Amino acid sequence: MSELVYGKNSVREILKSERKVLKLYLVKEDQEIESLAKAKKIAIEYSLKEEISRKVKGNHQGYLAVVEEYQYYDLSIVDSFDSKIPFVVILDSITDPHNLGAIIRTAEAAKVDAVIIPKNRSAEVNSTVTKTSTGATEHVRIIRVNNLNQTIKVLKEKGYWIVGAENTDKSILYTELKYDFPVALVIGSEGKGISQLVAKNCDYLIKIPMKGKINSLNASVSAGILIYEIIRNR
Repeated sequence: MSELVYGKNSVREILKSERKVLKLYLVKEDQEIESLAKAKKIAIEYSLKEEISRKVKGNHQGYLAVVEEYQYYDLSIVDSFDSKIPFVVILDSITDPHNLGAIIRTAEAAKVDAVIIPKNRSAEVNSTVTKTSTGATEHVRIIRVNNLNQTIKVLKEKGYWIVGAENTDKSILYTELKYDFPVALVIGSEGKGISQLVAKNCDYLIKIPMKGKINSLNASVSAGILIYEIIRNR
């Protein structure tokens, strides 16, 4: 199976990664991209912008790569992290590919050890996610699991504390924790938040104060605030 990756930044990061690129389409010459492709002996086809637009719907900027299907990591990879205090992000029912891509981009910038998504009720890594992440999908360990609650149990056994972002009466302000321990941060969907059982399995529930009339933030915005608060405390 193959996938289409489009946009200059996404294509550049794909070419820098270990993922196999089967073919590259360009509208015009680009020395950097051509050099990366040549080093990997990747065939380049120069095309009209309209021809690439017929292959993909998004803003491709004249760059399109045909790549092998994304290969997810297994949960066992958590045993090989070399960070002093491990930090993973668990996404519960994030079905919007733009949100998934934006969160992965933030996770890469903050050097989060891994992002964990479920096989069901979740967006998967595709061309939209890769484009939104500006290619960060190629530099973040993305783990896909069958069951989030079972995964949480495994992480707890490995010494992680599960911190869920959920605005409830029992939640504490996100600034009240020091996060000086292995953290698995759970981010839920904008509509329903964290599922009831996942929330029950969290060690802490934290919230971001809402001062205005809108009572929630975009999932990727919440993730960005919380990820960097955790990083700030380390």
